[in-house]
This record gives sequence, C-alpha cells and structure tokens, in this order.
Amino acid sequence: MNTLSKGSVTWREIDESAHDQRIDNFLHKILKGVPKSHIYRIVRGGEVRVNGRRVEVAYRLQSGDKVRLPPVRTARPATGPGTRTVRAVFAGQVLLEDEDLLVVDKPGGVAVHGGSGISSGVIEQLRQAQSGTRFLELVHRLDRDTSGVLVLAKKRSALTALHAQLRDGEVKKHYLVLVLGGWKDAKRSVKLALHKYVSASGERRVVVDEGGARAHTVFRLEGNFPGFSLLDAELKTGRTHQIRVHLAHLGFPIAGDDKYGDFEANKRLAKQGLKRMFLHAASLQFRHPRTGETVRVQAPLAPELEGFLRSLKPRRDRP
Repeated sequence: MNTLSKGSVTWREIDESAHDQRIDNFLHKILKGVPKSHIYRIVRGGEVRVNGRRVEVAYRLQSGDKVRLPPVRTARPATGPGTRTVRAVFAGQVLLEDEDLLVVDKPGGVAVHGGSGISSGVIEQLRQAQSGTRFLELVHRLDRDTSGVLVLAKKRSALTALHAQLRDGEVKKHYLVLVLGGWKDAKRSVKLALHKYVSASGERRVVVDEGGARAHTVFRLEGNFPGFSLLDAELKTGRTHQIRVHLAHLGFPIAGDDKYGDFEANKRLAKQGLKRMFLHAASLQFRHPRTGETVRVQAPLAPELEGFLRSLKPRRDRP
C-alpha cells in the first residue's frame, strides 16, 4: 500500500483485507499516532472521501473502494516508554488521551486489575508503560469478560471529579448485550435491588434481593434474531454485575455468561464461535473534569462479538 507523505494527498484502493471494516478503524490503523478525535474530524469534515463522496465514520469499506487521504502529520516514533508503549500494552485502542484522562477500548478477557490469581491487569500494565506518569487510577471498572470503554484518571483532581459525577448519576453509560430469548419491549425500565455475597467457595456473587442496594437499568431493544435479542442497556446505577443479574433474573441470560447464564446454551454457543460473554461497554458520556465540556466516547463492537452477530439472521417480526 502507498505511504502517506506530508503535503500530499494519497489514494488507497481497498482490498479483501479491509473489506467491511469501519473507515474510522481503518484510518486509526494506518495513520499511526493520529488521535481518533482527529480522525473523526477529518472524516466528518469531508477531507477523507470514498469514491469521491463524503462518508460517515461508521461507513463500512467495500473491496474496490478508493479512499482519499489528506496530508496528515503523524506522531514521531517514541523512543521512551510513552504513548507508543501504552498503545501496544494490550490489544485495545486508546480512544482519548489528554493531560487529565486516558480512555481505552478494553478487550474482553483482560482484567482491569491484578488479583484473584491474575498477576497483572490493565491498570498495572498501563502504569508500567506510563512510567513518566506519576498518577494513574481507574475511574470505574469493567468485568474481565466485558469489552469496551474504560476510563482512567491521570490526576487526582480528575479522579475525584469523575467519581462525584458517578455518585450523582451524571455519567451516561450504555452497553450492548445479546441475550437468549425473544425480548418484546421497545423500552423497559428495571428497578431490582441487588445483594452481594461471597459463596462458600469464595466466589463473589450477586442476587436480586429487596433488602439489597438500589439498582436501575433501562433496556432498549436494538434487534431480534432467532433465539436471541440485542439490547442497549443504560446503567442508571453502577452495581456489581448489575446488567448480568437483572437480565438473568428476568429470564433473559446474557449469551456466553459463565456465572449467571445458561451453561448448556453456552456450550453450544462456543461451538458456534461465541467463546466469551456478549457484553460490551459501547459508550460513556461525562463532563470533562477540567474544562466542563461534554465528552462522549464510543468503542466499536469487539470484532469477535460483531462476527458472531453477523452470523445471525435478523427476524422480520421486530416490533
């Protein structure tokens, strides 16, 4: 493929290796060191064109497409343990980074922190990679098998400000989840209190219990498939395993959930290609802790989840 050079426009013809890939992910891969925010800007501004036309950032490339790439200044290769190392520390992507925040797209199967037999999680690896950063803490957590948006604070002031927003319910968190069964409601608000406990084997568990902590999830139907439903889950509270337990209690366990799901179904799903829980932190919206501006960060559906979803045929009787 041609190499971008400063001051010149480059054209690239898409082959099978990039077929059906989102253009923002394609550009993020080939424009090394260019922040995703800048990639979104040049696509939305019409500087990037496909077959001579403007496209949205969600456009999926097709074999034979001709992509116009404007001159872009890429970052110089890092010689120390800086951003280059951070981007390579695990298979996810850096979605946003400034002096206050680091937002990454965490892959499924990667723990956010060490412990419980895990020697090193995302936070430990990023701290090691960010040796020049004195402070780096998780703003919130994701289950090991959950992929998607994960926010870390690079300053104590940013951490406390975002924690206050979380406590006050100001942070908007949306997940994509595939459940077993035919979900019917276009929108359903679920308020079921949750109780945490530790089993005799030492495993942390959560159950619906009227005496537990208040928990509120809003589910919206995104699509129906034979035997499955795709939902958007908006967290109004942030309890441990909240989405998983709410759905299991309602009789719609998450596909691939090895703790609260349908274990026999999970075995069949693994043979069909789904080898992890179908739960993805799709977007997070909050006020920037320093500027006060609204920040909305999105993570595309993890490739293994998107691949499984594409293997399913949508039902025609969606309400």
